[in-house]
Amino acid sequence: MTLNVSHIHMTMRRIVSIAFTLGAMAFAIQSTAAAVSRPTPDVAVHAADGAAVRLADYKGKVVLIDFWASWCPPCKTSFPALDAIYREYHEKGLEVLAVNVDEKRHDADTFLDAHPHRLTVLFDPKGVSPAAFAVKGMPSSFLIDRAGNIRFIHMGYSGNVDGSFRQEIAQLLLEH
Repeated sequence: MTLNVSHIHMTMRRIVSIAFTLGAMAFAIQSTAAAVSRPTPDVAVHAADGAAVRLADYKGKVVLIDFWASWCPPCKTSFPALDAIYREYHEKGLEVLAVNVDEKRHDADTFLDAHPHRLTVLFDPKGVSPAAFAVKGMPSSFLIDRAGNIRFIHMGYSGNVDGSFRQEIAQLLLEH
């Protein structure tokens, strides 16, 4: 029997994708939040035009970073909800960065075409930034204060997360 390395690689990717999706679904059922205070990892992601964007460039602003993927069922609900939060709080000083981790840009673009948005979408197909943030499932969100510290973490998404986001964002916007 001859083993096809390409076939093995594709099979492993499918297994990892299925495991990640199942983990995301478990997170979606019971979203968890944690209050922390640690520096934001200094990683670069890419804008739609390919330009590098460093997360450290947002220091001085309150930032909500959300990691998402087109294949993630809860992301279909969380993405529009985060865009609504962006629209509500942007004028008050909030930036929302939606970091897509799809390996194929076409998959992300198809998702984005179906979900009109104003929030900033960034791309990390190699998964460097979610690894730096220790993301364990999709979607995962991190609220960062003006000093550049991660203050709140939300793993997964459920409808009650929006209320938590609003309370935490209001708190961080009041801090100087």
